[in-house]
Amino acid sequence: MNITLSKNDEVVMKLLHYFITIEGYNPVVLHGAKDEIWLENNDADYKIIRIVSGYIHNNEQLDFDIFRTKQILKKIKRKMMSFKMEALSIFVNLGDNVKLNDKDFDNIKCANVKEIKDLSKYSFIINKFPNILEVENSNEEGLELFIKLTDDINKKNYEETKKAEDVFSKKKPVMTYVFMAICFALYFITAILSSNFMDMNLNVLVRFGALININMMDSKFELYRIFTSVFLHAGLIHLLCNMYSLYVIGPQLESFFGKVKYTLIFIGSGVIGNLLSLAFLQDGYVAVGASGAIFGLLGALLYFGYHYRVYLSGVIKSQIIPLIILNLIIGFMVSNINNLAHIGGLIGGVLLANALGVKYKSEKTDIINGIIMTLIFVGFLIYMIFFR
Repeated sequence: MNITLSKNDEVVMKLLHYFITIEGYNPVVLHGAKDEIWLENNDADYKIIRIVSGYIHNNEQLDFDIFRTKQILKKIKRKMMSFKMEALSIFVNLGDNVKLNDKDFDNIKCANVKEIKDLSKYSFIINKFPNILEVENSNEEGLELFIKLTDDINKKNYEETKKAEDVFSKKKPVMTYVFMAICFALYFITAILSSNFMDMNLNVLVRFGALININMMDSKFELYRIFTSVFLHAGLIHLLCNMYSLYVIGPQLESFFGKVKYTLIFIGSGVIGNLLSLAFLQDGYVAVGASGAIFGLLGALLYFGYHYRVYLSGVIKSQIIPLIILNLIIGFMVSNINNLAHIGGLIGGVLLANALGVKYKSEKTDIINGIIMTLIFVGFLIYMIFFR
């Protein structure tokens, strides 16, 4: 069988091969899109790339194409939770009388590419993709070219699918159950000593490591309380609410991050929430509970969901963000809720997730920046506690 590719088809195939296999773009399924292919990469400078093979014969038709593209980009931007979205439209079949020069397309860059070498005319392409001209070096043509490009694209898609399966496959939530067991065990011990299974005696909680104001500590060694108080609870309702939240959120996040990172996020978020409490709460308070650490898990889930928003954007917008906002509002309206621990835990969860990295998504520079920002925030809280 002999397959002959037109010049335009050959350019399209080579561009697809480059952007999918080299630059990590993925096809976007759009209903009604004809003679154009949309590609997306959340982590690239151009988050959307369009390769348009349909013939555009005048400027009016080009203006309509740009208008329609902007409307579609608005929908994609909402889905991908992006405030700003740079897009690149590559036209391979523009009429000779269509002019791209001096046109204002906002955040949409446009290029007229009838041959691969035409890409060199556009600095906004070469600067972002300096090795793109190498796709011209392919010696295959016709059926041989078609098979090579489709095989490479299918291999790349298979690799991306395996990565997604690795990240999203369900794993046994060992550490979530360990944290829950510790909280239940400490609750029963403090309940027995308090002679009350509904509400704990404050003196018992303080003896077991409840968080108290820095001025009430006998020595600096009592800073262990920023850790131990995470696993203590003031009453049965308090315990059950936190454990149910941990049971719902914990397994998913432990599966996404793995046991070690999940443990560091949970404990680290609880500690950061308690540091914020020490920095700003009034004298005389006693604070306990895992809610700061649980808010940290929500913050980490937000960070993870941002990187995997192709899969989770709907859940993040419709469930996670409203849940965080609702709980923060309740914390401000109801007395005896340590909302500072919630806010600190939420911030800590985002920072720690950044510092520990998201599998297959985080670059080394992202992790370094996350570590630096976490250290700066913790350093600020320590300063506010001891030196203000």
